[in-house]
This record gives sequence, C-alpha cells and structure tokens, in this order.
Amino acid sequence: MSRSPVANKCLPCFIAACSLSPWPAHADFIEDSKANLTLRNFYYNHDFRDAAPGAQSKIEEWAQGFIFRAQSGYTEGVIGVGVDVYAGLGLKLDSSPARSGSALLPGAYTRPGGPRKSDPESADEFSEATAALKLKYSKTELTAGGLFPKVPLIASNDTRLLPQFFEGVMLDINEIDNLSLSVGHVRQANNRDSSHRDDLVVGNYTTVSSDNFNYLGGVWKATPQLSVGAWGGRLEDVYDQHLLTATHTLNADPWRLSTTLNYLDSGESGQALAGNIDSRMSSVYMSLNRGIHTASIGYQYNAGDSALPFIFDTDLLAVPNAIQVLRFDRPQERSWQARYDINFAGLGVPGLTAFARYVHGDNFEIGGENGSEWERNIDISYVIQSGPLKNLGFRARNVELQGSATGRRDENRFIVSYTFMLK
Repeated sequence: MSRSPVANKCLPCFIAACSLSPWPAHADFIEDSKANLTLRNFYYNHDFRDAAPGAQSKIEEWAQGFIFRAQSGYTEGVIGVGVDVYAGLGLKLDSSPARSGSALLPGAYTRPGGPRKSDPESADEFSEATAALKLKYSKTELTAGGLFPKVPLIASNDTRLLPQFFEGVMLDINEIDNLSLSVGHVRQANNRDSSHRDDLVVGNYTTVSSDNFNYLGGVWKATPQLSVGAWGGRLEDVYDQHLLTATHTLNADPWRLSTTLNYLDSGESGQALAGNIDSRMSSVYMSLNRGIHTASIGYQYNAGDSALPFIFDTDLLAVPNAIQVLRFDRPQERSWQARYDINFAGLGVPGLTAFARYVHGDNFEIGGENGSEWERNIDISYVIQSGPLKNLGFRARNVELQGSATGRRDENRFIVSYTFMLK
C-alpha cells in the first residue's frame, strides 16, 4: 500500500504555514479564507450479469473518505498572493480481492486503466495531499501546483471516495466584460483511487500516456441569452483536440428552454503514440423547465473512425451522453438521450431531488457485426434542511445497462456526506 506522509500532516502544516508565512497577514488574506472538512461514506456495487465462468462477476466495496480543503484570501498589493490546500484520507470498510475494483480504493489494478493484478486486494487506507500558490492581478488569477480544473477539455472527477486532481499551472483571465479566457499546462494526475501522481493516461487508449497537456480557450457571453466558446488542447505526442460550443437560453415565463450545441474534433499529434485518431463528435442537448419539472433530450454522434481520446477518469463536459457508466463514444456511434428531473421542494419536501435518464446507442461495429447498447439511470438525493443534522446528505444511484460489448450489468451506489465548516 502506498501512503503519503504529507497528507497525515496536512492540517498542522497548513496552520503552521499561515502563522509563519513571510507574507503580511492582511485582513483580506485571513478574513477571506475558508476551510472545511467533508465526510463521505460510499457503498458501491456493480454486477456483471453475463460474466464468463471463472471471471469476476461482481464489484462490491464500502469505504469512508475524509476531504479537507482550505483556501486563503489574497494579500494586499498590486499582486495578491494566496494559497490553497487539499488533503484526503480513504479508509476501507469492506472489500475482498474477488470484489475489488470500484475505484474507491487503490490496489486492484496494475496501473490506471490497466488490467487487474494477480492479487487484486484493495488498500486498507490511502492518503493524498497537494497545495497551490495563487497570484491575482485585477481580474486575472494564476494558480500553480495542485489543480482541480473544470474546463471542457479537462475536468477533475469527484464521483468516487476522493476527488481527482492534477499538477500544473492554469491562468484565468476575466478582464473584459462578458469574456472569460483560460490557459493551462498539466503534467501529472492524482487519480481518484490513487495516492501518488501518474502521467496522464488516455481514456479509450489506456496503454498510452504523456506528461504534457496544454489547453487554451474561452467563453464569450454574446447576449444575456447566448454564450459561445472555443477551446483547443494537445496531449503531447498523442492527440490534438478542438471544441466549438454554444448555449442559448430562451425564457418565456413560466417556461425556460436551454439548448447546447457542441462539436469536438480530435486527431493524432506528434509521434501519435495511440496511432491514428479520427474522432468527430457532434451533439445537441435541449432542456425544457417549468417549475419543479425539467425534461431534456439529447443526440450525440461520433462521425470519426476512432473512439474519443480524453484524459483518463475526467468528466467529459462536452459529451452529454457520457453518463454514469457508458460514454457512447465508439467509432461511428450515434446515441439518443431522454431525461426527466424533479425538485420536490415545490411539493413541500425541500432538499429532495431526483432524475431518471435513458440513453440508447447504435451504428457501431463489434467483432465485425452491428452493435448497440443502452443505459438507464435513476438518481435520488436528499439534504436535510434544518435541525441538528442540517446539510447531512444522502444519495442513491442505480444503473441498468446492456450492450454488445459490455453484456448486462447492474450498479448501485449509496453515498452519505456531511461537511463541517471550519472557517
């Protein structure tokens, strides 16, 4: 088991760093700071209904996570200086080598996205930590160190016990009204089931990795109803990627219609370590809201001859049919989505929300034959709104899927979380 000693000392180190820092302790640096500790209890169950004899038939693990975050304000002066700190600890509550591999805990796989170990026992505990220095001038902010980016071409994932983070530098510029620009350089990832940094593994091409990803892009709010964006990224010697996106919102009280169009083009770069890449992903996603109800439909099509390349384990913000398990991003695959959300606050139960979603994909080949697949999600969340247990959250997520490549599968996740505000 790999364990980071830095994580075990994160809180004392942060307090010491603040007290001994050579930076002036201006009011903004201290008074604008915030810190919290999130407790996350996570049960994960995934059944492979069509598993071959002797193959793994189930993934089932239960774990407890502790997530500490602290963000300072900025010092006074032309250039403000601040620091962010993150530390995480994961504890195994229940698992076995026959049931490991949930991505809640490390130990089951030989490498990120790789095959299972001959003895795939999950670690009893693991820990991780990082920090970032941030500099601010006017409405421009530079962050260096541990990053949690949320841009279309690389978005850190937080759907397991501990969040995914990266090491690198990013610059966010908001000097012009209605225009936001972002540029970044990322070298390594600390994946959600790992206590150490790895090179950036390529989703759908997991034998390939690189230690150099750069992105540039921005969003222009052309009108109060319309925003358009353009992004470009390169994983050195693997792939180039370009995204055009537009979102329009039409308000006709009591109705609200939102439409998002995306076009994501990917091709090989440099030494083309993953081979020739040709993925041309277009999508449209429309949501109609009235009161507590929201109905959505979406269409997605990969016109290329390759599966979509992406940074492994990241959220695919520009791929609407990349949902809980499947991504519907195979070569030539086309897919349709239907979704319904409800907020029960309007029915007298504040804090209770739910949605149901179904995606069907086809028009791809598996073993020389036409393939298809589908996935259905049901998701229910409740957050206590008052009393001594205020902000205690519960979430249940259920999946049923079936596909030519995946067979039949069922999945359940149960998550209980609570955040203590330390400052």
